[in-house]
Amino acid sequence: MVADAIRAEVQQLGVASVSPGQAQLAIALAETYDATEAPTARAVVARELGAVMKTLRALAPVQAEGDALDDLAARRTRRRGA
Repeated sequence: MVADAIRAEVQQLGVASVSPGQAQLAIALAETYDATEAPTARAVVARELGAVMKTLRALAPVQAEGDALDDLAARRTRRRGA
């Protein structure tokens, strides 16, 4: 459950090549969280997983996403036939 979501987020962030150790640590912590039943152990693992994911999110390369101006410029270019 949590491990699948963390794997997906790590892949989406594209941080496995930037920080492979941290990425693997996040996945291992998520797997431990899924396998653990004790509430106190889950709380500790969740806290550590949150800290690792915060670090990974900060390391993630900036992804260029189009905004309204980019869309407008693309439409203008298509209209002009360039």
